[in-house]
Amino acid sequence: MNQIKAKLKIYGELMRVEKPIGTLLLLWPTLWAWLIAGNGHPSWIVGAMLVLGTFLMRSVGCIINDVADRKIDLHVQRTQNRPFARGVVCVKEALTLAFILTILAILCLLPLNLLSWLLSIPAFFLAVSYPFTKRFFPLPQAYLGLAFSFGIPIAFAAQVNAVPLLAWLIFLANTAWTIAYDTIYALVDKEDDLKIGIQTSAITFGQYDIAWIMFFHILFLFTLIAIGLWIPFSWPFWISIVLVFLHQAKQYIEIKTHIREKCFKAFLDNNHIGFFVFIGILAHYLVQ
Repeated sequence: MNQIKAKLKIYGELMRVEKPIGTLLLLWPTLWAWLIAGNGHPSWIVGAMLVLGTFLMRSVGCIINDVADRKIDLHVQRTQNRPFARGVVCVKEALTLAFILTILAILCLLPLNLLSWLLSIPAFFLAVSYPFTKRFFPLPQAYLGLAFSFGIPIAFAAQVNAVPLLAWLIFLANTAWTIAYDTIYALVDKEDDLKIGIQTSAITFGQYDIAWIMFFHILFLFTLIAIGLWIPFSWPFWISIVLVFLHQAKQYIEIKTHIREKCFKAFLDNNHIGFFVFIGILAHYLVQ
């Protein structure tokens, strides 16, 4: 029994169950789209499938990432305690777990429509291929931005059986936001990544890394404003926009120091930004 518990704990680590930040950052924009596509009254079945599917596919992505980085994680300060780095799991085990989770994610598509199924194909490809882009692509954070945004068109497809231009505007906003916060995340590992030859936007942007992070944060903010004017949203959403701006300013103060701990905290704080936008959208529909 103890061996089973120990193995399950290891599998949970591979899935990052104890670190839900990635799932939350992936989930918030999907929920924004779900609310907007449903005009404030979306299908709860669709919502449940989106939440469960997001958790499962994020877990699959984490497992594939650990398999791809299994010879690297030991040399990076932040990842030295991952299962592969500790030698407590093998590739076959990890891939079997990823396969099972993928099947469960596919089952989440069953209550949805054909367009949702079709959009899940590029979404799955982006999720499992992202870890390998760090070997050759100078801006893997942009690739991750696409992967982390595909829940948006899927949510629209599941809700209204179409992906309008508004959905792609939300897609753009989230891609910019993802590049910003994942570049902040890359700042944490910048020194280690330089030593082992991993490609990240934090390295590619060089001495202008903070400027580029804030550029994508501002692009995100202005795209949110465009979305708010398009719909149009009422006052609760605009309060959330102010909170987003204040949080971005706070992140700038933290990351300009290039101190690892402060950069990591700034990365984690992006969960608040996603939450603020969600509450702003939800409150808009509640006060109508």
